[in-house]
Formats: sequence, C-alpha cells, structure tokens
Amino acid sequence: MSFTDHIIAFLQNGGPFIYPIALVLVVGLAITIERWLYLSSAHRTNQKAFSLIKNALKTGDVNTISQHAQNHKAPVFDVLQSGIARISSASRREDVEYAMEETVMEYMLRLEKRTPFIATLANIATLLGLLGTIMGLIAAFSAVASADPAEKANLLSSSISVAMNTTAFGLITAIPLILFHSSLQTKTATIVDSIEMAGIKLLNSLSFNQQTDNNRG
Repeated sequence: MSFTDHIIAFLQNGGPFIYPIALVLVVGLAITIERWLYLSSAHRTNQKAFSLIKNALKTGDVNTISQHAQNHKAPVFDVLQSGIARISSASRREDVEYAMEETVMEYMLRLEKRTPFIATLANIATLLGLLGTIMGLIAAFSAVASADPAEKANLLSSSISVAMNTTAFGLITAIPLILFHSSLQTKTATIVDSIEMAGIKLLNSLSFNQQTDNNRG
C-alpha cells in the first residue's frame, strides 16, 4: 500500500469532521502563501532601497533620499519622505519622528493583514478535531450498546480508531499553521524594525548636522 493510499484511507476513515478540517488547512495554506509572497517582496524592495540611500542616511542628505523616493517605490521611502516633508514646518525632532511613526503604523496594518487568521484557523482545526473525536466516541458507544456481545470489542476498537483519526488530522493541520504564523510574524517584525532603524538613522544624522551648524554659528 503506497503512501498516497494510506493518506486516502486515513481521510476516508476519519469521519465527517475530516472535511471541515481539510477546508481549514486549504484556507490556511492559501493565506500563508499569499502573505509570504507579499512580505518577501516588501523585504526585497526595502533591501534595494537601503542600498541606494545607505550613505545618504549617514550624512542626513534629504535631497538624495527624496530623489530616490521619486524614482523607486518602497515602504522605507514613504516613511522617510513623511519625516522629510515635516522638517520644513516642524521645529522639534519629536514632530518629525511622529510623522514617520504614523506612516510606519499604516504599513504595519498592510504587513500584518490576514496573518492573525492563520493562528485562528490553527485553533479551529484543533477544536474541530476534538469535537469530531467526541462525536465519534458518542456514536461508537451508542452503537456498542445495542450490538451483539461477541462483536462489541471489535466494533468499539474500530469506532475509536476512526474517531481518533479526526483528532490526529486536526493536530496535523494546526501544528504547521502555528509554525507558519510564527514565521510570518518574524518576517513582518524584521521589515518593520528595518524601516524604524532607517528613520532613527535619519533623525540622528539631522540632529548631528544641526548641532554642527549651531557650533559653527
């Protein structure tokens, strides 16, 4: 019996709750793939942006940053541009920082979109597995109660085996989804941290330049 045949037999013997758990698995995988592609694209775009403005961030060259922002699209450019736009009208460092934090929060909503659903689906898969097992055991004991005494042991063992398949499949679905959720959260945090780091570097460079100009004056 091949591995594929084992899987088919496992699903067929799992009872009716196997199907909603399978649906949860498919939806969870679809969200995971979509989020992974989106976050990977955002990470690559940011990395290219950092390579373009690495020196400009060190020197506080806002003109170079703005020029690259007009020619390239990346989350980090939008965040830095929101701070640069506030420089002309803001007299305090905190005002520029708040402007960039606002844009970071907007991007966090996009980066974290749908990711929490994966953890929710993992919990649903586990609960459906347990519910399927409990319902299967109830049906098994009800059938055994009216069965022939000679067949009770075989009937009970086969019924319990079918009921346990539901719990097993629920856990098989939930464990990978939890791992995917953690991986996506880590990837999101990496992107957000890199954007915030770029903002802090720009603020520090601008503050240093301002202090240098004051000392010369």
